[in-house]
Amino acid sequence: MSTPAPVRVICLPFAGAGASFFRPWNKLAPDTVRFAPLNLPGRERLLDEEPFTDMHGAADALLPAAAEHAKAGPVALLGHCFLGATLAYEICLRLLAAGYAEQVRHLFVSAARAPFLGAPVRTAGMSDDEFLAHVRRTTGYTHPAMEIPEMRELLMGVLRADFRMDEGYAPTGSGPVEVPVTAVCATEDVLVPGAALAGWSEVTRGPFRRVDVAGGHMYLAEDAQPLVDIVVGALSGPAPVREVRDATA
Repeated sequence: MSTPAPVRVICLPFAGAGASFFRPWNKLAPDTVRFAPLNLPGRERLLDEEPFTDMHGAADALLPAAAEHAKAGPVALLGHCFLGATLAYEICLRLLAAGYAEQVRHLFVSAARAPFLGAPVRTAGMSDDEFLAHVRRTTGYTHPAMEIPEMRELLMGVLRADFRMDEGYAPTGSGPVEVPVTAVCATEDVLVPGAALAGWSEVTRGPFRRVDVAGGHMYLAEDAQPLVDIVVGALSGPAPVREVRDATA
């Protein structure tokens, strides 16, 4: 009997992050689940490429790589924060439209407001210092490279572009997906409270589940294991049941 292909979890980066953030996660998961991060221009090996400033353009450009994973076997999509979660959602929509409904098993969104909720703050007019202070204040996290002037200059353009994608995004109105959705809420997240995250129940006609984890907005930078366990459990366990919790919880 042949061994079933592992579920490839296509990971989309949060603002300023690259694919390398997710690669160590495969050491935290069984062989039945493999994390397959996609990279965006302007970071890591694509440092010399112009970063995207439009969410839909980014999702269109990443679709071929996502489709290659779907051709190889079952896939799920995972994104953290609004950028990663919304890219995961938009690529999910595109995979379904391209005929990969049988391969797409799940959509995981972490610490992200629902896609139809607009950005609460506009950062375009902020100075670099104001902008970085806003990033630190809202995420509780800053990359150590930001303390190095040369790296800060390189990364600032990517961060600005990522926030521009966030602030300029509008859903296309493609309608709910027929895919199970798990929304992960960090209990100490001051940026994305439960009420903002609960709206993800409206993007699917399939099962919806909200799971709480301890920590702030960037909990997964301190310890990714809880999120990895949630993903592995959802993909390995029985068929999920729709569970919509009180949005104010």
